[in-house]
Amino acid sequence: MNHASAPGTGSPALSPCGVRQSVVAQMARRALVASAIGVVTAACDGPAPASPSPERMRLDSLFAPFTRPGMPGATLLVMRHDSVLVREAFGLADVDANTPATPATNYRLASLSKQFTATAIVLLVQDGALRFDAPARSILPELPVYARRISIRHLLTHTSGLWDYEAFVPDSQTRQVTDGDALELVRTKAESLYFAPGTDWRYSNTGYALLSLIVERVSKTPFPDFLSTRIFAPLGMRNTVAHVEQRDTIPNRAYGHTVKDGVASRTDQSNTSAVLGDGGIYSSIDDQLRWHTALSAKTLVRDSLWKESTTPYVLSNGTKTEYGFGWYIDEFAGRSRMRHHGESRGFTNFVARFPDDGLTIILLTNRTDSAPWAIVDALAPHYLPHHLPH
Repeated sequence: MNHASAPGTGSPALSPCGVRQSVVAQMARRALVASAIGVVTAACDGPAPASPSPERMRLDSLFAPFTRPGMPGATLLVMRHDSVLVREAFGLADVDANTPATPATNYRLASLSKQFTATAIVLLVQDGALRFDAPARSILPELPVYARRISIRHLLTHTSGLWDYEAFVPDSQTRQVTDGDALELVRTKAESLYFAPGTDWRYSNTGYALLSLIVERVSKTPFPDFLSTRIFAPLGMRNTVAHVEQRDTIPNRAYGHTVKDGVASRTDQSNTSAVLGDGGIYSSIDDQLRWHTALSAKTLVRDSLWKESTTPYVLSNGTKTEYGFGWYIDEFAGRSRMRHHGESRGFTNFVARFPDDGLTIILLTNRTDSAPWAIVDALAPHYLPHHLPH
């Protein structure tokens, strides 16, 4: 900025803000102008921009891989009790259409769906229509005789010993399998169990596919409809859906992607993506806010059943597992934690609840291998009590 003409030239001068003044006035006030010029210049230019907060810098750094041009996105929710601390989206929900992700974007939850399947079973127990220790074959008689000692509780806690149905779905298969197909594959292809029920722990998508069938048979209602009428609608989760192609639509849908050599390509569905009980639900962080608020308030499930759901299963030899009904239960930095990951073709998600601190962090992404658990683990100490290491 050119503040003034040289003194003594007789030319009109400009004040630091560009207002014309006489040469006499300029000479009379030369000392004042010289001393005040820095202040006046600052007033003309406006205040300096505020530095980003530590939280802003932390988020920008952690989510940089999602905010680069043309990259699939992520949506983050951090809440303490029913107060929202962070609600933010990064990157694209649909790379091909250049559609930004938002807090209303619906992602495929993958195995985060298991908490809803487990809750459906708990609701039937609460209704008196089912028992946790009822034999699974009493409801699914198609199960092989060797599965006769498997209970509903074993299916919920990954202690049934049933074979993974995915082992019988070749990569070359293009037709999508359903929950009913999972039962049929185990019935016709598996000749035994991995182990006797209740004696060991092995993560089992088969168990949760069968649980969805049990919900249907006991309630005499299609699984998506049961979830809608008993969970989603009562909680106001209007955009959450157990997705069945050509039966429903997904509003604000995120499409799955894989990034290779810096280029994102759509990889949205696999041949097991139509199985609902183990991973077929779509939801947004806005609806997840409603869900987790309800969990904390025990809106749907009475307290005794919630405690049973969040107690790790104990094997027959006395060994405690780290899994309840649809939740891992462990510790993080000395704090009690409930958590779950969800991985499906094109989607990777993570949720962590710290019940003693009222803290919940949910991160949904439409990108394969995005490792959201690492991001949540990096964020959590900053929202937990201050004595935790940052």
